[in-house]
Amino acid sequence: MNEEVPKPAGNTVVDAPGSSFRIWQMWARDIFIALAFSAFIIIFLYQPVKVEGTSMMPGLTDQERIFINKFVYKIEPISRGDVIVFRYPLDPTKSYIKRVAAVAGDRIRIDDGTLYVNGRRIREAYVPTDYIDNRTYPESMVPPHTYFVLGDHRNLSNDSRDFGPVPEQLIYGKAVFAYWPVDKMGTLH
Repeated sequence: MNEEVPKPAGNTVVDAPGSSFRIWQMWARDIFIALAFSAFIIIFLYQPVKVEGTSMMPGLTDQERIFINKFVYKIEPISRGDVIVFRYPLDPTKSYIKRVAAVAGDRIRIDDGTLYVNGRRIREAYVPTDYIDNRTYPESMVPPHTYFVLGDHRNLSNDSRDFGPVPEQLIYGKAVFAYWPVDKMGTLH
């Protein structure tokens, strides 16, 4: 008796010689594509950074991890209230993170810790009463292509009151998203 073994219906996979090599090739290709895509995002769009210091408390704390958007200022202007990352004007090897208080052409002054821009008092809900610095800064105009920046923790911040307005070319990103610690995860305002 010669019985035929029935063939299974549908598609079948046969383990051909060298198929494990083919699987490794596909994995390597997929990993390469994922890494290239990640590198593109980090180089051109978003960059993870670590906050060092307490000058932006309570919004940003020491050792907090955030993403900065490196592309946004190519399509929109820097605005008052933006939290920016820039090269420190007195030592471009260091990076600082501060809030934009005034833009080019604005008149700024600080009277006993109260900020005035273009003659109007600015209410700064992000600066707790305990963090207000009672220093005074004389009225001045922010020069073209520069930004006057302040830390939110005014009495512990080295900012434009100390080193002057920040030139536009030193600004390289806007803080947009906190991701560590997890309890502070979310968009930044």
